[in-house]
Amino acid sequence: MTRKIFGTDGIRGTANIEPMTAQTALHVAQAAGYRFLRGDHRHLVVIGKDTRLSGYMLEPAMTAGFISMGMDVVLVGPLPTPAVAMLTRSLRADLGVVLSASHNAYQDNGIKLFGPDGDKLSDTVEADIEALMSNGITEHLASPDHLGKARRMDDAQGRYIEYVKNSFPKGLRLDGLKIVVDCAHGAAYRVAPMVLWELGAEVISLGSQPDGFNINHECGATAPEAMQAKVIETGADLGLALDGDADRVILADEKGQLIDGDKTMGMIATEWQRDGLLRGDGIVATVMSNMGLEKYLGKIGINLHRAQVGDRYVIEEMRNSGCNIGGEQSGHIILSDHGSTGDGLIAALQVLSALVKSGRPASDIAGIFEPFPQMLRNIPFNGGAPLEEKSVLQAIRAGEERLGDKGRLLIRKSGTEPLIRVMAEAEDAELMAGVIDDISSVIEGVTASGG
Repeated sequence: MTRKIFGTDGIRGTANIEPMTAQTALHVAQAAGYRFLRGDHRHLVVIGKDTRLSGYMLEPAMTAGFISMGMDVVLVGPLPTPAVAMLTRSLRADLGVVLSASHNAYQDNGIKLFGPDGDKLSDTVEADIEALMSNGITEHLASPDHLGKARRMDDAQGRYIEYVKNSFPKGLRLDGLKIVVDCAHGAAYRVAPMVLWELGAEVISLGSQPDGFNINHECGATAPEAMQAKVIETGADLGLALDGDADRVILADEKGQLIDGDKTMGMIATEWQRDGLLRGDGIVATVMSNMGLEKYLGKIGINLHRAQVGDRYVIEEMRNSGCNIGGEQSGHIILSDHGSTGDGLIAALQVLSALVKSGRPASDIAGIFEPFPQMLRNIPFNGGAPLEEKSVLQAIRAGEERLGDKGRLLIRKSGTEPLIRVMAEAEDAELMAGVIDDISSVIEGVTASGG
């Protein structure tokens, strides 16, 4: 069965419009709860969220759904996605839930589900949940004497802070470092500054006053300009910009220059190779990662495995290849020695570890490779299958022939938005731009005609 409401990162949409309604959230909880009933023990679900207003609507709906299936619920409030994954494992829970639309604006929200191991659910399990929602599970509701209970966990933030700090090398501190951290008015607005402060840094916080509406608004990983400016203004050693649920991070060096996920992975891989911590024959990135990273890693004897876009596909390839570093150019960095999903704070601490041990500025250790020029164009579309049209396929083949072995082309539908993403990279920027223009023009023509 194909999935209809689940995308590449759970369920996502505009709040109070299907599928992101209280009614659908209730049904998702009931179906997911039934799917994970697995024995006679008292079943448990951990629910966390970010700071957007609609979390107040979805949290009680999902709580009611799980309770109606006879499952207890632990509510941890605003907390990063990786914290919920960690607590799901720590509490031996049967399911973990994060209510977040990640980097999207407050109008959107999402439902991310984690299994007992703290991993995101597979496509197959998500399809099973959708099938249960379609077929109805009324006959499986718990009897009145077997309903679940809900309670709030008061020390969830403290548990996560200690968990993150334990990923930082023992014996090291951040004394003498000035760090700007932009929390995107999101889930990490309390824990991120506290982690850095407890490790000894001078912390300058941005995006740490959520009001339900300002999450990701002109701040965070998708809008790091304020963080970059503050780094320059204050003479900071490093800047961190997290997204709304803090599972990704974009850095800036002491000059305010951005360090994306590719460079972050390259820095961590270099450091871990030097310390004998790198496992497998390389690292895992996605089809979006820059050829410059691949070329650099090859020079130091590290392979680059590519996976589909989406951190769960990266994790799957990490398991297959035995690698313990993986991630995306957008800043999702998965370090399997420390967690089962992307964690912006833990990734940033690995870079800070390299700064402390080397005594060199961030611009120095981040300058490990020069990225190939890369261009991404997003083309809106309203359904249909434009990428299957003959004229589009011909334009793509022509573009690939023009680039040859001097570049790379990737065209795909977004998993979270009604967009077709056209990406190319090449040593010759002019050639790359021409290829992008030609392919985009054909796709736009097809979508305009309803193809």
